[in-house]
Amino acid sequence: RFEAIPHDVIERAKICILDTVGVATFGARFPWSRAIAEYALKYGPGGPCSLFGMPRSKTQAPLAALANGAFAHAFEQDSLREPGAGVHPGAVLLPAALALAEEARADGRALLTAFVAGCEVLFRIGKASRHSSEQLGFHAPGLTGPYGAAVAAGSILGLDAHRLAGALGIAGSLSAGLLAFSKAAGGGEVKRLHLGRAAESGVLAAQLAVNGFSGPETVLEGHFGFLETYCREADPAMLTQGLGEKWETQRICIKRYPCHVTAHTAIQSLCELKAENAFDATDVAGIEIEAAEKLLSRHNILEPSDIMQAQYSVPFCVALALHRDPLDPRSFAEGAIENEDIRETCRGVQLVPFRGEKAVSGWHTRITVRLRNGRKLVRDGRSFRGMPDEP
Repeated sequence: RFEAIPHDVIERAKICILDTVGVATFGARFPWSRAIAEYALKYGPGGPCSLFGMPRSKTQAPLAALANGAFAHAFEQDSLREPGAGVHPGAVLLPAALALAEEARADGRALLTAFVAGCEVLFRIGKASRHSSEQLGFHAPGLTGPYGAAVAAGSILGLDAHRLAGALGIAGSLSAGLLAFSKAAGGGEVKRLHLGRAAESGVLAAQLAVNGFSGPETVLEGHFGFLETYCREADPAMLTQGLGEKWETQRICIKRYPCHVTAHTAIQSLCELKAENAFDATDVAGIEIEAAEKLLSRHNILEPSDIMQAQYSVPFCVALALHRDPLDPRSFAEGAIENEDIRETCRGVQLVPFRGEKAVSGWHTRITVRLRNGRKLVRDGRSFRGMPDEP
């Protein structure tokens, strides 16, 4: 119920919704987004639901959720959870809930309630997975997203507990997303589709549940359920830990830079060092980044083949921040992947394991910048602006 949600939780949800509208509107301009929009408008004409960044276009609810979810993730700047749990709340919850809210002419309270309900479930499922799906090669937000979207959509539709459980059971058979894009020569734009499909799947699951269609009630913690099948390790107790008392919505993390979150502490550290020491790219002899295992194994892409891989590459994102303003998403959009100065710097960025201590999180980095005059500048980055405790 809306009345049961604390004021500060509602405010955090509003911030995430506003952020999502912004990044989705920007994201709608890219060719991969336009391809999805054309599909949505071809197969869903005459609907009542809006597409971000395309004010004259309307479509049916499932296809609006698909397109808006892809738009929100189109340029790697949508929200997530801190600590990371393989979840993207803005890109899966808002598109699903908003499409059905427009269709049903629901009010803002109903939309906010649905968003928070979806977030509380989505984040707990991500926590219970211990973010281990990606160790098996899955793109975690494509797996967790349908569950959160189903709850958000089901809330708008007024599903009771029995049918909402059915919607979750259905959502479990709609999870999808592989990390193949991170190791391929191209095709990184498919990553954007994972979030759109998750939002669309939530609408499908909730609408089928309205009509009495059901799914297995053991879909999360049971034999062959999500935690057993898609996760290398899991903790089922986290599914309900603190439910209704500790608000996971407060853990929403907002991105400042349009790139994978693993690059954010290193980018912020580099920008701070530049501001404090007044150097530019021509002064730099080398950059080394101490990082957690996840960065070393999945984000150390020295020769990205497209902008999608570039935004997933910590060396490329740090190299771009040395040459351009990373706070402006156009810095990534306009010729970054073709810029030979950025690419040359990227090739020279070294990612190495932490020396003498363990990383405190998957996002913890320590950057060392060697200048041509012999100076060595070091900055330890354990957090970045946009985290819940550092808004």
